[in-house]
Amino acid sequence: MAGHPLSADLDHILLHTEPLWEEARGRRLFVTGGTGFFGCWLLESFAWANERLALGAEMFVLTRQPEAFARKAPHLAGRADLQFLTGNVRDFKFPPGEFSHIIHAATEASAKLNEENPALMFDTIIGGAQHVLDFASQCGAKKFLLTSSGAVYGVQPPTLSHLAEEYPGAPDVSNPLSAYGEGKRASEVLCAMASRGGALETKIARCFAFVGPYLPLDSHFAAGNFIRDAMAGRTIQIKGDGTPFRSYLYAADLAIWLWTILFRGASNRPYNVGSSHAITIAETAAIVARVAGQNATVAIAQKPSGAGAARYVPATTRAESELGLRERVGLEDAIRRTAEWHRRH
Repeated sequence: MAGHPLSADLDHILLHTEPLWEEARGRRLFVTGGTGFFGCWLLESFAWANERLALGAEMFVLTRQPEAFARKAPHLAGRADLQFLTGNVRDFKFPPGEFSHIIHAATEASAKLNEENPALMFDTIIGGAQHVLDFASQCGAKKFLLTSSGAVYGVQPPTLSHLAEEYPGAPDVSNPLSAYGEGKRASEVLCAMASRGGALETKIARCFAFVGPYLPLDSHFAAGNFIRDAMAGRTIQIKGDGTPFRSYLYAADLAIWLWTILFRGASNRPYNVGSSHAITIAETAAIVARVAGQNATVAIAQKPSGAGAARYVPATTRAESELGLRERVGLEDAIRRTAEWHRRH
């Protein structure tokens, strides 16, 4: 993997996870959603650790389109320690043999699907989670990581600066658009039931917003769209008033957090995954314009209404105090690295 474009990031991940990997030595791991944004970082960091630490481990990767992934990341698709299985998360055929660790990162995180067909969104999340948990039971897995979402908390009150894991909020069940968040909540319940008896440790990562290489620039992610427009020399368009607060964790830090939660997190205990540094959408666009777009212009469609600004920002005290996790790459550096990677691809 000499000359790897992500070598600095992968060294960063290994530096902060190296003691954890001994648990995977000689083991077989299984991951769903392995060809998406999260999945690519899991595959990259696994392959990097496997090679440098001579772990002799294998990772089996469920994907619906292995050919498309081979075009996207040929350096990963051709590795002997990565085995790609074609299938759908709701009904894939269980591969034979034992697997020690399972990461369930597959989900339809599509705003378009959630709006147009919330029933399919809900069924995919719930059915997929149950099918993968059934597989975990059959293959004798010891640890299972679910990538859940901050959407399980429902709408964050403007008066609440950060969402902690104890926050009792929930999606509005009278709104069909709650299908994604409610599906993730139900998946966490399925994990809780699967962990009863102690044979399987289920780890929950409630993920918020991220930036980094492999982030789609043509989806519903505001930061990605901003980077796309800035790199193209276009005006960055903010459709709202720019006042909502978000936060962004860099993808290499995300990988550190996910591996740490899988290997060391407490069973059936959710951990928020994200940055606790709140920033408005307008401020985010301004940073992108300066860092990625050579001082591109920013246009804000609406004037502030004067109402309390919407927020979607996690409290990360639990991950910090219990697992020693923290944000190590700042937002400006994260945006710069993301833009540089996309320019090369």
